[in-house]
Amino acid sequence: MYIHTFALEMKLEQAIKSTKFKSEVHKAVLHILYTAWWLKTLSAKELKEFGLTHEQYNVLRILKGKHPEQMCVRDIASRMIEKNSNVPRIIDRLEIKKLVERTTSLLDKRETVITITKAGIALLQASTFVLDEKMTKQFTLPEEEAVTLNLLLEKIRETTD
Repeated sequence: MYIHTFALEMKLEQAIKSTKFKSEVHKAVLHILYTAWWLKTLSAKELKEFGLTHEQYNVLRILKGKHPEQMCVRDIASRMIEKNSNVPRIIDRLEIKKLVERTTSLLDKRETVITITKAGIALLQASTFVLDEKMTKQFTLPEEEAVTLNLLLEKIRETTD
């Protein structure tokens, strides 16, 4: 944890050992990428304690959001943060852990639907509590600055969609 905290406290130039940027926009892009990596590394460490990957955690959150409704793999995949995730393989692993159940759709026998189990809900709640606790301590922004950051990040994505 010390290494990750230290990485956040240093300036981008120190973290990536470079002071040459084409522009402030170029530096901002690198800053976003580095910070995303840093946050993902921190959360991966916490999720590992629960035997989960980011992708598995994301699938559980998606399923919990629709619970008690079932979801097909295609709909889960469309909501994933990392769009290139192999959702069927992730579901296989969650099913082995008894965190989700896979059944055949009553509406279309060719379609498989997924439901989060009670064990999946319990693990999701526990891991979310710990993640929220740890990430809040690391990601210290006043509420108004978080609003500004969210608006800026949305503005960046609007121009690329």
